[in-house]
Amino acid sequence: MNNNGNKRATTTATQRLKQDYLRIKKDPVPYICAEPLPSNILEWHYVVRGPEKTPYEGGYYHGKLIFPREFPFKPPSIYMITPNGRFKCNTRLCLSITDFHPDTWNPAWSVSTILTGLLSFMVEKGPTLGSIETSDYTKRQLSAQSLAFNLKDKVFCELFPDVVDEMKQKQKAQEELRARTQPLPLPDVVPDGDPQQAHYGLPAINGAPVLLPGANHAPGLEQANRNHGLLGGALANLFVIVGFAAFAYTVKYVLRSIAQE
Repeated sequence: MNNNGNKRATTTATQRLKQDYLRIKKDPVPYICAEPLPSNILEWHYVVRGPEKTPYEGGYYHGKLIFPREFPFKPPSIYMITPNGRFKCNTRLCLSITDFHPDTWNPAWSVSTILTGLLSFMVEKGPTLGSIETSDYTKRQLSAQSLAFNLKDKVFCELFPDVVDEMKQKQKAQEELRARTQPLPLPDVVPDGDPQQAHYGLPAINGAPVLLPGANHAPGLEQANRNHGLLGGALANLFVIVGFAAFAYTVKYVLRSIAQE
């Protein structure tokens, strides 16, 4: 009888999950897509697209649902696979819609209901078993890294080819944007990250650049220094000529005075 009971339970679970699959294809859950493994309908994988105006925006979060043979009379286990900053990876999550709380489970809840509840809890900040606390900055960093992470996952790529194409296009667009906005390097910038390093790599005091002896300054500054040197040389030559003229006039005057005496 046990075998017959398990067989009926498995058939019930299979029939129910097939119905849920048709329902989720006809009426998709916002921000989420899901697919069962072709070899095991009791294991589903899902992808959450990070909602707008949240730290998860732009990210793709892969996870899985493990349904018991007794589904829908017993709840599934939920796992998150992609690093996200909200849940631990590859760890059973304690939610009211999971096997941690069979007493609150409702057999009428479908796969769509489960995934909607997961997304709702993900964008909140309430703690639970399997959750972690990170800053919004960390979540955004993980969001940006999620594309490359998921593309390395074979199961993800096999189950979600359309999402893979979408992610690759987004990666390409990001790379092109970075290439167009890459700033041109400034000449002679001192690579020590000192915020006091100012124009053309010169140190600044009170916001004004200071010239250092022997430093390789900007071309404009070098030209100014060169012009200043030429002007100084010309003035020095002029002073020498005037000095010699004055000396010659003085000698001539003295000799004339002696001759008159």
